[in-house]
Amino acid sequence: MQTLLVSTAAVAIAEIGDKTQLLSLILAAKYRRPWPICLGIFAATLVNHALAGSVGALVSAWLSPETLKWIVAASFFAVAAWTLIPDKMDEDGAGPGTGRGVLVATLIAFFLAEMGDKTQVATVVLAAQYHPLWQVVAGTTIGMLLANVPVVWLGARFAQKLPLKAARISAALLFAALGVWILLR
Repeated sequence: MQTLLVSTAAVAIAEIGDKTQLLSLILAAKYRRPWPICLGIFAATLVNHALAGSVGALVSAWLSPETLKWIVAASFFAVAAWTLIPDKMDEDGAGPGTGRGVLVATLIAFFLAEMGDKTQVATVVLAAQYHPLWQVVAGTTIGMLLANVPVVWLGARFAQKLPLKAARISAALLFAALGVWILLR
């Protein structure tokens, strides 16, 4: 249960102000259909984080526990520093206008936006450290939903009231604390 809770908290906090949260806001404003948007976010995140978690689990199997400890701790510190940098939405980030429907547009946009994102990197790092893998993937997916579903449902009014700087600092402190905890454990 600890794995699930740590994964959920880490991603939920790190996601606040992230480009995928901005993407949620754009999709909500553009399509005004929260159910398919939320379903698309869920499906894209689950697949993306399952792949990322699998990479983390494979890496942990290849490395010695001592080497893995230092790599994981350094990764947490790097993600902590990265979290302090505000994300900016790409110019073309509004989602594809393919006409294939809101669900497909959200699936594609979210899956691509998560590639190389700090929450995907965090999923790799968490999966390298924590087990079982399904709890990491479930936790990171839940964390992503906790951060993005309210944005979809409440729209721009909710997102503008978030203290993004405080959220980034909190997320950075959480990742740094995880790094210290790994080293001291």
